[in-house]
Amino acid sequence: MMDHHDPHAGLHSEQGSLKGEHPGRAANPIIKVHDLAWLEFCKPDLQRAESFAHAFGFTTALHTADELHLRGTDAGSPCVLIRKGTRSRLIGPAFQAADPSDVLRLAQATGRKAAPLPESLGGLAVDLPDPSGNRVRVVSGTHDLAALPAQVPLTFNFGHAAARTNGTQRPPRAPAKVQRLGHVVMQTTRYIETLNWYLQHLGLIVSDFLYYPGQRGRGPVMSFIRCDRGMTPTDHHTLAMTLGPVNRYVHSAYQVADLDALAAGGQHLLELGYRRSWGIGRHIQGSQIFDYWRDPDGFLVEHFSDGDLFDCTLEPGWAPMTASGLAQWGPPATKDFLGLAPGREPLRELRGIVRALREDNEFDLHRLRGLLKVASS
Repeated sequence: MMDHHDPHAGLHSEQGSLKGEHPGRAANPIIKVHDLAWLEFCKPDLQRAESFAHAFGFTTALHTADELHLRGTDAGSPCVLIRKGTRSRLIGPAFQAADPSDVLRLAQATGRKAAPLPESLGGLAVDLPDPSGNRVRVVSGTHDLAALPAQVPLTFNFGHAAARTNGTQRPPRAPAKVQRLGHVVMQTTRYIETLNWYLQHLGLIVSDFLYYPGQRGRGPVMSFIRCDRGMTPTDHHTLAMTLGPVNRYVHSAYQVADLDALAAGGQHLLELGYRRSWGIGRHIQGSQIFDYWRDPDGFLVEHFSDGDLFDCTLEPGWAPMTASGLAQWGPPATKDFLGLAPGREPLRELRGIVRALREDNEFDLHRLRGLLKVASS
């Protein structure tokens, strides 16, 4: 009899859902998006943003007085669009429709209007507000930028398998060349409502659920969500969503060639005076090697490599959320990464807790106790 191994079972994730728990996908979504196209931000200083972007490993695709487009080496859309604005904030994600007709289908189903994008991007878009107030854009027919010369992964000698002889490894301390945008993580006070919106409107499916220890019966509080391309494997998560006292951007992640590119690129960032938030390590959900940095505006950005790829057949894993359970190996999660270090962000979260507990949303006293237990774990 064939043994069907479930990669979610074992050390880190419990095997599958219990009866009556969230299925992790919509039965009949309006469309199914193909990928994350780009992220749009507002920032007051485009020159400062560009300087960090180049050190992080992006290439400038467009720079005007009011707009900055940053790209990776892969062909396709820019990874990040930055508009000049009075304060730094995430405007929202843009997703690539699987078929050009899907933009019109989504517009018709939601009572919105599809509109042409600027000539610098090309194509058509429909904009929707998610339940957390983010602007979500679905695009099709955008211009594809040609591929740039990529960073070549090193040749490794694994154990006794000697693929490299009479040669040395000398990776330079230089920017890790970003290949592409991988995922974005957002926090919301209306987690289940917002999760269901993305599953129903964009056809995303959940790879892993996390719940607060002792509160599994109250449902999950975080999900790692991927695109549904049928039997074509996709990133373990294109979007991750977590419950919290404030609706906000958490971080975004960008793929690089390998561990050496990530580590040498990190040394380059340190030498330029930029601040590592947490790393280097390997995550559990998603399995990717990670390294987190703060940009000059305080936004968290991640270099990653060697992430999991799932097709549509894999059902969600379930696991308790703990701070110590964020990595298979690496240094302990820092206070900066967890949002506990002194600064503006923790103060905003504290004020947000007071507001959230007064409002009608999913962040109540039980959830607050669960979050505090995670932070102390």
